[in-house]
Amino acid sequence: MVASDLASPLCTWLVAACMSASFEKDHTPKRLGQWTKRKKFVSKCINRGGAYFVSNKLTNGSGIQTLINSCLTFEPCNEFNNSKGQFTLLGSPTAWTRKQRSMNHPAAHSVSGKTVVVRPADGVTTKKKQLTKQRRVVVTGMGVVTPIGDDTDVFYNNLLEGVSGISEIEAFDCAQFATKIAGEIKSFSTDGWVSPKLSKRADKFTLYLLTAGKKALADAEITEEVIGKLDKRRCGVIIGSALGGMAIFQDAIEALRVSYKKMNPFCIPFTTTNIGSALLAMDLGWMGPNYSISSACATSNFCILNAAHHIITGESDIMLCGGSDAAVLPIGLGGFMACGSLSQRNGEPTKASRPWDINRDGFVIGDGAGVLLLEDLEHAKRRGAKIYAEFLGGSYTCDAYHLTEHHPDGSGLALCIEKALAQSGVAKEDVNYVNAYGSSTPRGDLKEYQTLIRCFGKNPELRVNSTKSMTGHLLGASGAVEAVATVKAIQTGWVHPNINLENPDEGMDMNVLVGIKKEPLDIKVALSNSFGFGGHNSSILFAPYKCI
Repeated sequence: MVASDLASPLCTWLVAACMSASFEKDHTPKRLGQWTKRKKFVSKCINRGGAYFVSNKLTNGSGIQTLINSCLTFEPCNEFNNSKGQFTLLGSPTAWTRKQRSMNHPAAHSVSGKTVVVRPADGVTTKKKQLTKQRRVVVTGMGVVTPIGDDTDVFYNNLLEGVSGISEIEAFDCAQFATKIAGEIKSFSTDGWVSPKLSKRADKFTLYLLTAGKKALADAEITEEVIGKLDKRRCGVIIGSALGGMAIFQDAIEALRVSYKKMNPFCIPFTTTNIGSALLAMDLGWMGPNYSISSACATSNFCILNAAHHIITGESDIMLCGGSDAAVLPIGLGGFMACGSLSQRNGEPTKASRPWDINRDGFVIGDGAGVLLLEDLEHAKRRGAKIYAEFLGGSYTCDAYHLTEHHPDGSGLALCIEKALAQSGVAKEDVNYVNAYGSSTPRGDLKEYQTLIRCFGKNPELRVNSTKSMTGHLLGASGAVEAVATVKAIQTGWVHPNINLENPDEGMDMNVLVGIKKEPLDIKVALSNSFGFGGHNSSILFAPYKCI
């Protein structure tokens, strides 16, 4: 009501002024009498209270001021970034004078026969963009937090050596659950990455995200000095989560059983999936695109694709992107057990996740985060960044079929891969490595394998593996962690094994699937798949960077 009351007289005055100017320039004197009557009518409306109402609302905005003053301010990690107060978000309250308005003369547009005045925002041009060659996107930094390492080199070396991160759950009593194993992160420290105050308040998914994000920056040699030189309006963060702050939410429910007064005052913001991206931007001062995407276990790939889009369109130069989840909790374990999705191979935790093996009995839930720093190629070259790989593109589709199952004919998966190839301008025969979704579910693994053979079966060099055989399923973080593994495969020339693939399922070709030992591979183009409940499909492509 307040907004409409405020806008109405103000807009009436503006429209009247514009119509007057337009009329005096373009209309003949014979209709001046009718126009004078209209101007007098508008003037009467304003004199009866409109102008007073506008003035009153502008000078008594206590509600707005209270809202601004009540905003939470989070403490940045001083060890990582001690820059403060570099940007003023609210402009000067000084009103424009008539002279200033004439100097900043607005552009007029006709909408449905009415003239509307539009003034471009500062720093935004209204000139028509010149057609330019599409910007190339490269990977210049990576960070991970996983059950098998929170350093990218350690993480990938463990993958190459076939080290499993699956073990018995220690964080809580699993006596009531049929599944007692997970890809649990046993030791994790935020020291030097996240402030102590925030470390005590935030959910683990947020802490994993912030740590992996800052490690990606460090890996890209984005130091405090470099950050100070970046155009922060062109730097963004898109890091998502499938489930968000489940521990905070679970604690809030328990507190509510007593009284809402016992609830954590941060429980709502720290539960939302966007909070990690927001906090990271606050710490860095990055004012570009910032949001999260939640598309179940396909979340990370969706975030990576959108981040690349912001760079390709010229809106951003640098984007942190990926995913994070921390669902190894009673509510997470119980929820997936209720779905009938989890492995119950409790006696042999390290052998529980076994994609494409005939004895697989479900996936193993895990915690973690993965973040990639995507950068415009020319921007990366100007600052002398090391380039790990080039991001070629990708796509996403929906099965539009079932809550948890793929479409029986695999059409949604095939369409996703085909669209990714078309969007990236890549021929099928050039793809010789696939980091598959491969979650160790009986039907899901089979359907993905059949789709890959359908799309790439004629390529004798094709090799396929699944990172989940060692990390477990990291949910919304899995796509980003597997993207890091894909880029490391390009960088090192080695693809990691499919551990526990002891008895391949019927119809599985071991000339396509990587065995239980690592293999050398000169990767031309690599594909990484991620799928999610609800029929979400996503495919992204990377290749060795080549100077053209």
